[in-house]
Amino acid sequence: MELTEHMDPFEAVNHYFTRAARIADVSASTEAVLKTPYRELRVEVPIRRDNGQLEVYLGYRVQHDNSRGPFKGGIRFHKSAAIEEIRALASLMTWKTALVDLPFGGAKGGIAVDTRPFSANELEHLTRTYVRQISRMIGPTTDIPAPDMYTNAQVMAWFLDEYEQLNGRAPAVVTGKPLALGGSPGRIEATGRGVIIALGETIRGLGWSPDGTTIAIQGFGNVGSWAAQLAHRAGYKVVAVSDSEVCVYCGGGIDIDSLAEHRAANGSLKGFSGTELLEPDDVLMLPVDVLIPAALGEVIHAENEGEVLAEVIVEGANHPVTPWADAALADRGVTVVPDILANAGGVTVSYFEWVQNMQHFRWTEAQVNDRLTQRLVDAHQHVMKVVEDRGCTLREAAFVIAVERVAEASALRGML
Repeated sequence: MELTEHMDPFEAVNHYFTRAARIADVSASTEAVLKTPYRELRVEVPIRRDNGQLEVYLGYRVQHDNSRGPFKGGIRFHKSAAIEEIRALASLMTWKTALVDLPFGGAKGGIAVDTRPFSANELEHLTRTYVRQISRMIGPTTDIPAPDMYTNAQVMAWFLDEYEQLNGRAPAVVTGKPLALGGSPGRIEATGRGVIIALGETIRGLGWSPDGTTIAIQGFGNVGSWAAQLAHRAGYKVVAVSDSEVCVYCGGGIDIDSLAEHRAANGSLKGFSGTELLEPDDVLMLPVDVLIPAALGEVIHAENEGEVLAEVIVEGANHPVTPWADAALADRGVTVVPDILANAGGVTVSYFEWVQNMQHFRWTEAQVNDRLTQRLVDAHQHVMKVVEDRGCTLREAAFVIAVERVAEASALRGML
């Protein structure tokens, strides 16, 4: 696929897939099979708001590939949840689960809606209606959803309850649940923890140490806030954090635990003492060693790539760097740790949760974190070996590993 400045999200993912498929010497017919989603569903999601008004939203579930195991992927409630975005994210899940060697395929779902003004009652009705609409194509050994943007453990609890009312007891049908309903210890912080594990392996290879490494983090939601807190506790100097309203900056480093308490108490990063207020997007252009984009996709693009000063970018968000910008960053020698490696902690602990549910046995948090660390370190080392053997970028190496694994499974099944 020709590299252009403007690609929709699914075209962008397939650009990376195609490059990897060529490196892996995959046939054109195999390429066509592997990049085409297995099934797509669009559903009507009507809810009655608390004021009596009936509103209708569009919901989606895209199942990309299940040659290595059940479909797996989150559900997001966000206005950007259009079909092109959901297709892209479902595809990324296929390559992500294959890269970290989980027995899953890839899927994604969502509703195109802004739920920020919704009451808890409205959010519950929205969730339950969506579950009823997609329930025939999900299940503990078929397709296992999880939280994503603007969904959380409570949403997963409603999801589980609605599914079980329709189908009987099935705790493994969804991951990211509250502990009281079969969730896993360590799941909430897993994606942020995975980002910091990937960062640690990356700087170790560069000969850096945490205490000499400055970090800026875009996003202070689940992924960004946990990445920031875990980086701070590991001795990194986090000098900037942003959300959708503001960026707070302090060249000497920010006490992230205190910042998290301030945000919880005030609902905003604003007003935190000892920091300078900047515009939200300024976080991408600060003179730091490491940039962690952990918010929306495509935030680093052709128009701002040249202003990015970080030597290392660790993709906490899904596809935060466009293909055009990715190529330009590679030409400048910037190390980009790709999303399918850097943010794989969430789906890895989701797998652990699913295993615990299937076994009806709970692991300790220490066991979960140890297994997470080992799996991500192994994946990172495998990627680095492919980089060394084939002379490609980290992203290309990650996709090569994933594509080869999915192609092998598909061929063994007789699908190719």
